[in-house]
Amino acid sequence: MKSIATNLLPRRRFLRDLGVSAAVLPFLGALPSLRAAPRGKPASRIIFVFTPNGTVPTEFWPDAAGTDFKLKPILEPLAPFQNRMLVLKGLCNRVRGDGDGHMRGMSCLLTGIELLPGNIQGGSDTPAGWASGPSIDQELKGFLQGRPETRTRFGSLELGVGVPHRADPWTRWTYAGSNQPVAPISDPYEVFEKLYGQVKDRENLGSVLDQVRSDLQRVSRRLGREERGLLDQNTTFVREMEREIAEAGRQKLRSPAPVLEPGVSNDNDTIPQVSKMQTDLLVNAFANDMARVASLQYTNSVGQARMRWLGIDDGHHSLSHDPDLNTGSQEKLVKINRWFAGEIALLAKKLADTPEPGGDGSLLDHTAILWTNELGKGNSHTHENIPFVLVGGGLGFGTGLCLHLDKTPHNRLWLSIAHAFGHGLETFGNRALCDAGPLPLG
Repeated sequence: MKSIATNLLPRRRFLRDLGVSAAVLPFLGALPSLRAAPRGKPASRIIFVFTPNGTVPTEFWPDAAGTDFKLKPILEPLAPFQNRMLVLKGLCNRVRGDGDGHMRGMSCLLTGIELLPGNIQGGSDTPAGWASGPSIDQELKGFLQGRPETRTRFGSLELGVGVPHRADPWTRWTYAGSNQPVAPISDPYEVFEKLYGQVKDRENLGSVLDQVRSDLQRVSRRLGREERGLLDQNTTFVREMEREIAEAGRQKLRSPAPVLEPGVSNDNDTIPQVSKMQTDLLVNAFANDMARVASLQYTNSVGQARMRWLGIDDGHHSLSHDPDLNTGSQEKLVKINRWFAGEIALLAKKLADTPEPGGDGSLLDHTAILWTNELGKGNSHTHENIPFVLVGGGLGFGTGLCLHLDKTPHNRLWLSIAHAFGHGLETFGNRALCDAGPLPLG
């Protein structure tokens, strides 16, 4: 705490001497001289869904590849969508480096790149920091927001269910860039306010941004060329917020805002209610074309949710570490993962029941849900055979299909998804893991 204080005081004096507001402080964190600590066609959409602590492979993976596959107990809740599913067995997280298995599993999952050196200690492995590159959802957001025909009000939405109030590589899987984790919003009432906040709130925010923009310009004149570049990167946030406010004022809702159940707290035992509320908000946001990329994070890596609504009092992570011969724990893990599959099915159904705005079919026809995990199996911490299941359309991939791949780096899946959006990336994350190019999923 002392180092933070010693950094903030000189920066506040610097701003006071310039006659600018302390509101600009969050934008100046990367500037060394201020003594900061170092730091046309139908819409295609995608929702990345995370659930933690691995799966039970024998009760998850279909035995047969191809179109003639039978769903195992964990995937059975998705049976109504089997002909719209793509199950990918054999994808592996090949990213190595610092951090324990859970840290690299979580923070290297969507980024496909190593963690930075750091002092966050996990397990018995080398300590680490945040991921050293952007996540695929944020890469897609940047690509879509860069084109007028695919630009939306928010670009992406990051929602959580039961994510704890702390920040570390076990709780973050989306990254705006190297060393830039993106926190999910786990309070549905906060999400509602973000999406449908009152006009007066937008006016107040607009006046604050006017002051911040002016102050940042004044600070910029006192910096060298390199630091002005860093400041310009940070002030992108201001420009995005201004655009959001302008677009919010123009946007007419095609689909009315959902009515949320009042008074739901954000804790372990309300996870089912919060899951439903977040799903309703996400589907409505897509129906109103507020974003075309989203992530939905259930708890976190090493998450210890106690799913008492399923009759399970044990912590999820603790159960995942029990040996395979403990049949009681295995049965509970199947029940937990089957519940997650049921939540994916509810999301798919809501998308399927919502007409595509101004187009043919439903939202699900133009939206891919990608469900994944940081581990293939909890008690071995393996990054082999990580669960990857896609449900829905919009990407042009084959569906009603189970593919058995051969220990394939998951970076290649991110390339395939980027190409499906028209973003012709040649590499993503660790370059060496992209040599074979995108997976042929069309």
